[in-house]
Amino acid sequence: MNTLVPLLIWAPVLLPLLGAAGYALWGWRPSTRWLAASCSALLLCAAVALAALVARTGPHTAAGGVLRVDALSAYMLVVIGTIALLATAATPAYLAAEITAERATPRAAALHSVLVALFIAAMAAALLAADLGLLWVAVEATTICTAFLVGQRRTRAAVEAAWKYVVICSTGIALALLGAFLLNHAATHAGRPGLNLRNLNDIATGLDPGVTRIAIALLILGFGTKVGLAPLHAWLPDAHSQAPAPVSALMSGVLLSVAFYAILRVKHLADAALGPGFARTLLLVMSLATLAVAATLLLAQRDYKRMLAYSSMEHMGLLALAAAVGTRLAVAALLLHMLGHGLAKAVLFVGSGRILQLTGTSQIHQVRGLAARDPVLAGCVGLGVLALLGFPPFSLFASELGMFRAGFAAGPGWLIAAALLLVLVVTAALLAHCAHMLLGNPAHQPTKTAADTRDTTTGANDTGATVISATATSASTTSATGGTSATAVAVPPGERSPSGTIAVLAAGLIACAVLGITTGALQQLLYQAADTITSTP
Repeated sequence: MNTLVPLLIWAPVLLPLLGAAGYALWGWRPSTRWLAASCSALLLCAAVALAALVARTGPHTAAGGVLRVDALSAYMLVVIGTIALLATAATPAYLAAEITAERATPRAAALHSVLVALFIAAMAAALLAADLGLLWVAVEATTICTAFLVGQRRTRAAVEAAWKYVVICSTGIALALLGAFLLNHAATHAGRPGLNLRNLNDIATGLDPGVTRIAIALLILGFGTKVGLAPLHAWLPDAHSQAPAPVSALMSGVLLSVAFYAILRVKHLADAALGPGFARTLLLVMSLATLAVAATLLLAQRDYKRMLAYSSMEHMGLLALAAAVGTRLAVAALLLHMLGHGLAKAVLFVGSGRILQLTGTSQIHQVRGLAARDPVLAGCVGLGVLALLGFPPFSLFASELGMFRAGFAAGPGWLIAAALLLVLVVTAALLAHCAHMLLGNPAHQPTKTAADTRDTTTGANDTGATVISATATSASTTSATGGTSATAVAVPPGERSPSGTIAVLAAGLIACAVLGITTGALQQLLYQAADTITSTP
């Protein structure tokens, strides 16, 4: 058994890499279209096996201590495997529709699949990294992979969003790198140089407080950029709105949580070295600022993919709030919220991709009566919105209740009340926007030429839309997956969503509802994971 443990630890990284190699060698064809989903399913199985192993026998290492899995990283691997399985299972139907409409080619689909597999492997490596430096490298690798995915459409808006994503996230991750250098400097003067997370926690009380305070601030700001926390959040709505729908599901449902995992590790070190006050104050300020930005911009939002992106900011703000509270209940609720948010966002982004294919527009006011046109899709999207807003029986109801309970118990109550008020504003805005899209009579979709799209679709504002021409006579335009076609048309009225897409949406909703009713075997893992980064009851 001991000889199998290192292989099991390597599996979450190696399985996606094997999938990437398969697509690089054989391309996108009927025999490989389910390769990514198969690798994601095996990754989830490996994550579950690691979680069971860690729950029984404690943390394990591999590769000479370079990789390490404990309860927290095992739980996060379960989150990655679950959301990756949903996103990759939805990808064949999504890409098939794009190829049929001549907005993509098999070659573009193969490149898409290679990049997605590398993206998943990089996130898994970040969770297994035993060293803060390796964690930084893995997080930066996710930026490289996803930048190409964000810019796949090659329109002006997509390229602008990709560059904004690279510039802002690289700036943030550079701050984190500087923080890592300073932390290594403090560790060197404490007699144990290096960035191994266990060693840093062992010598935390011996670190120079002044240097450590600057290092922690830079690390939280740097990784907070990748989370989408204010003030370096501007990349998130552009990138999420321009990426293909399955990629948006992965970015919102998993990537943000992986970056927040890094913040949790840094906060645990900060609490040991500086006491709980410093990191708590910083996270409270970033949390309330992020919630305020999300609530304000959601009120007047006119693009439904950007609407979902700002909703992601709101939920990351809630995670920062729970991390600032820092009690065992707050952290356990935070971790449950990560999984519930990932499930809901996977459902909604996959659904939004199908809505874009059906209607040819991402403008909220141009989508009307979706329930009459495709009732099953509309029902899944509507339930996904309710799940995202924390309505029972979905898991976000339980997780948000736990976070706010812990917050009011730990105080200060007025800050928690302010956050709750902002959440209510977000709830009202999302309900109003989604009701407009789902209810009423189907609206006629306006025609947009490729030139109109280039003129009106920009990532630099909060009202830009990705509009696909609704006629078969428009000029050539660049597809959502990197291919170029002579036409870009909306799906004819009366055509229903593929059964594969509906199955993914239903599976995500069912999983989110089941988690809201009972966490089952996950409950022990949740509290064990919370115990690894907090000693507060």
